[in-house]
Amino acid sequence: MTADLARPALPLRPELAGLEPYGAPQLDVPVLLNVNENPYAPSDAVVEDVARAVAEATRTLNRYPDRDFAALRQDLADYLAVESGVRVAPEQVWAANGSNEIMLHVLQAFGGPGRTALSFAPTYSMYPEYARDTSTAWIEGRREEDFSLDPDAARTAIEQHAPSVVLLASPNNPTGTALPAATVLAVLDAAARVPGGCVVVVDEAYGEFRRRGTPSALELLDGHPHLAVSRTMSKAFGLAGARVGYLTASTAFVDALRVVRLPYHLSAVTQAVARAALRHAPELMAQVGSLRDERDALVGWLRERGLQVADSDANFVLFGTFDDRRAVWQGLLDRGVLIREVGPQGWLRVSVGTPQETAAFKDALTQVVGLAATGNEEDR
Repeated sequence: MTADLARPALPLRPELAGLEPYGAPQLDVPVLLNVNENPYAPSDAVVEDVARAVAEATRTLNRYPDRDFAALRQDLADYLAVESGVRVAPEQVWAANGSNEIMLHVLQAFGGPGRTALSFAPTYSMYPEYARDTSTAWIEGRREEDFSLDPDAARTAIEQHAPSVVLLASPNNPTGTALPAATVLAVLDAAARVPGGCVVVVDEAYGEFRRRGTPSALELLDGHPHLAVSRTMSKAFGLAGARVGYLTASTAFVDALRVVRLPYHLSAVTQAVARAALRHAPELMAQVGSLRDERDALVGWLRERGLQVADSDANFVLFGTFDDRRAVWQGLLDRGVLIREVGPQGWLRVSVGTPQETAAFKDALTQVVGLAATGNEEDR
């Protein structure tokens, strides 16, 4: 008998038995367009500023970091005032190791045994995992065929299930769909009527990429103490490797998250990196503008070739439909382009890359599917 067989079974929670950890494929290919990263590395100026900040923070690593990271919260509040036009107090801002940990804090504070979290599919595949990991019941409503959210359907679902937490991604992943303010207000109104209370989190991980005229839910914070808006520095700031996410809400909401967070959860180095990057926000936001333009051009190119494309306010595009999307995905991979097989059956998602990466994707897709322009416009 082997040593493993001789050992008693581990007391794994039954709902975790047989599950695989979350993760998109990590493959070494020339063009990586599968996980919605910012394709542009930090500039030399950002690298130098971050290096100086980390060096300074390193001198204090014998001490625990500021567990409430007051300086970073102030910097984030200042950034949001410029980006969205909404001014909040630093005490209304919370940060953690990526927006994943932010969402986990929310479910730890407001979910749990005997409580329910609700969202509307298709949406971010980690949401039910946050619920599972906090022993929160998970309920999934449905979006419309165009991936919008019908306000009446949302109200009905909230009235029927009386959730403690509602999670709304806007722009939505994997579809790129943003929610109108009226839809968010309808959800907030229904949530306010749930016996025992219900919080609503609008996940704006891709918020900086929204098209002109698309509102941020930050504009609805005033007067809605049960609303929180989550953001990340992984996408627009190109800091996926730094793992910094944050949330803005009422001080009472934020104080609830402070109860469940682990002590000193945000390292001194992480705080230093985030603050250094925020000093370069204007430069980084100019980069976001170029990615928006690249996205809009890609949407047009795909539609000109007869494909369905979801309207996108994010840094990715959902397109289709294919009878065998796995074959299309594999064909692109064989040509050195990795995208994501995700979303409703028949659809694929491609992240917006550099112009060179987008050109490689177009060439590969044309070879795999045999696309032809349906209009008279020149190839863009």
